[in-house]
Amino acid sequence: MRVGVYVDAYNLYYGGRGLCGRGVAGWRWLDIRGLATTLVGQRADWPGAGVARIVYCTARIDATTNASGHRDQDIYLKALAAAGSVDQIEYGKYVYRVKQAPLATKDSHGRPQLVTPQWPIMVQNGGAPCNSAVFMASFANREEKGSDVNVATHLLIDVLTQTVDAAVVISNDSDLSFPLREARKRVPVGVVNPSRSYLAGDLRGAASEGVGRHWWRQLTQQDFTSHQLSDPTGKYARPVDW
Repeated sequence: MRVGVYVDAYNLYYGGRGLCGRGVAGWRWLDIRGLATTLVGQRADWPGAGVARIVYCTARIDATTNASGHRDQDIYLKALAAAGSVDQIEYGKYVYRVKQAPLATKDSHGRPQLVTPQWPIMVQNGGAPCNSAVFMASFANREEKGSDVNVATHLLIDVLTQTVDAAVVISNDSDLSFPLREARKRVPVGVVNPSRSYLAGDLRGAASEGVGRHWWRQLTQQDFTSHQLSDPTGKYARPVDW
C-alpha cells in the first residue's frame, strides 16, 4: 500500500509550539519522514503500508521582516531535502497588508470583547454620550497563503491519478474538509491533528465512510521530540535553540 503524506507546515509548526513550548529547544528539527513512517506503522488496519511520497507545504519567511527566522527556516528546508525527509516542498507565500478592525480584549474564555467608551475616554455624538461606539485600529497583518490549497491539490491529484493507495494529512485546518471527504470516497485516509486543540469539527468523519479504514490521530510532545533529524544533517547544523 503506497501512502502519500501531505503536510501543512505552519499548522504543524504552531501545533508543535503549543505542545512543546515556544522557548523550548528539541522539537523544531523535525524529521518528517521519520514521524510519518511511525504514524503509518502504527496502523494495524493498513497492512503492508509504506510511505511512498511526502509533500511539505510551506511559505518562505521574508528576510526583510524576520532575518533570523528566514535564515533558520532556510537551513531547515535544506536539511529536509538533504536527508530525504520529504519528496517535494511546495511553496505558498506571505501577504502583508494594513488592516482595520475594532479594538478588542480577551474575555475570560479567550473570546474577543469589543472595547467601548469608558471614563476617562468617552465618545460623544452631537454633544450626547455614545456608549455603543467602538474604537477602530489599523494594524500590520502578515498572512500565510497557499499551504492549505497546496495540501488539498496534491492530495487530490495523487488520489485521482492513483499515484497513492492511501493518504495521511497532517493539519487541523477546517478548510480541508471538502478535499478530505472526496479522498475518503476513494482511498483510506488518516488525519493527524498536530495541536493540543480539539480536532476541527469539519475534519471529523466515520472510519467506515467511503472505502473505509480511515483514522484520526493527535500528536503529542513526544512525537516531536522523538523524531528529530541528525545534527548535523549533511552540512546543515541545527539552529541554536532549535
